[in-house]
Amino acid sequence: MAIYRRRLIREKVLQALYAYEISREPIADIIGTIFVDLKNHKEDFEFAKKLVMEAIEHEEEVDKYIRGKVAHWEFERIALIDRMLLRMGICEMLYFPDIPPKVTINELIEVAKTFSTEKSGQFVNGVLDAILADLRAADALKKTGRGLLNETPPHEKKNRAKGG
Repeated sequence: MAIYRRRLIREKVLQALYAYEISREPIADIIGTIFVDLKNHKEDFEFAKKLVMEAIEHEEEVDKYIRGKVAHWEFERIALIDRMLLRMGICEMLYFPDIPPKVTINELIEVAKTFSTEKSGQFVNGVLDAILADLRAADALKKTGRGLLNETPPHEKKNRAKGG
């Protein structure tokens, strides 16, 4: 029995969100098609399905976070895949208490490098890192489990390394 890595699952979630964005077919049909090989892996299937549904259900709310960090960009000009990756990342931060934010950010940077533009990894990193800092400052992160509560944000580690 194959065990799916979360990055591969996130890639499938991206594919499902992209298919939904382009076609507006019923999401249940898209999930049934794109996640067909996950159905025998209940935990993986449930994670993928929940991430898709959270990204769609909270799109308006999540887009406000994104718009707040890309004030000098026209939102619609952000590459569609980058917007979807940002939505996925914010949803993981807000609605998946067992996933460390740095894991979310690192995974989505790698997915961006594979599926989007040359600079998408940096863009996704910068926006998600800034949103993470805001969520922490507002005490809006509800993470549970070992290693999730007192994790040092990536940008703070860089500042400490530079003596800042």
